[in-house]
Amino acid sequence: MSTLPLPAPTTPEPMTALPGRGPLRALVALVRPYQWIKNLVLLPLPLLHPQVWNATGVLHLLGALAVFTVASSIVYIGNDIADRDRDRRHPIKRNRPLAAGQLTVSTAVVFGIVLLAVLAALIALVEPLLAAPVLGYLALNAAYSYGLKHVPVVEVFAVAVGFGLRLIAGYVAVHLDTSWWPTMGVFLLSVVVVLGKRRQELGLPDQAHRPALRGYTKGFLDQLVVLSAALAVTTLLFFLATYEFPFGVQVMPLILPLTLLGLFRYLQIVSVSGGGGDPVRILVRDRIILVSGALSAVIWLVLQLVVHDWL
Repeated sequence: MSTLPLPAPTTPEPMTALPGRGPLRALVALVRPYQWIKNLVLLPLPLLHPQVWNATGVLHLLGALAVFTVASSIVYIGNDIADRDRDRRHPIKRNRPLAAGQLTVSTAVVFGIVLLAVLAALIALVEPLLAAPVLGYLALNAAYSYGLKHVPVVEVFAVAVGFGLRLIAGYVAVHLDTSWWPTMGVFLLSVVVVLGKRRQELGLPDQAHRPALRGYTKGFLDQLVVLSAALAVTTLLFFLATYEFPFGVQVMPLILPLTLLGLFRYLQIVSVSGGGGDPVRILVRDRIILVSGALSAVIWLVLQLVVHDWL
């Protein structure tokens, strides 16, 4: 029986070759479109509620997705401005537009101001209440870029809270009370992913690009990963057991194994092959993780269709 190979432990190649990137492409690269997939975290959990399954609810969720896409783009600009000198020491980040000298800081600042105006307009158009999680997200990331990212452990929690704020924004967009068990689960899974990334970064020859790495060892990170993963699974169990849904308990034997499969595969990539440096690439390219996630989504979709008597 053939097995799927583990990703190679080598550092991934740069996304774009430096010589061919003009000003427009540099501006696009500055906001990291391939990282926008992270904002999708705000969609699934609100969609578990039947009252969201209408044109208004779906449009509001998509609007919230657009809001956080712009907000995260602003954060990437601010982060690259703050870290442009350190990024030059990183084998991949040195290819970012500011670190590579393809854009000036003033151009990046002007672009960021334009996006701030777009963000304000989107919030007013989609849902003014989104201002609270968005401002919290921007403030958190400002603190992260200019201080928190250099504090071991604290910087991991700061990144994970950013994902929690995305999820809360999804609930706010459709006027739902936040479900805290799944929110905590998303937070803990985010902690696992960030810790896996830090573990990979410990293997880089030059760690000066991230001073917080001085507070970690691989053994310490492995302990934190195991603890966070166990807590994440526990929150999932509580969520499935208490979720107000006609098939909440019955669906547990289907969802839990698929979730564990995806989680175990990610831990295998981090611990066995030394991967995890680019979590987005892993999550969208690894076949086992993709299949387990897709099957989970299909199960939830079918259950929603049954609830709505659409089948």
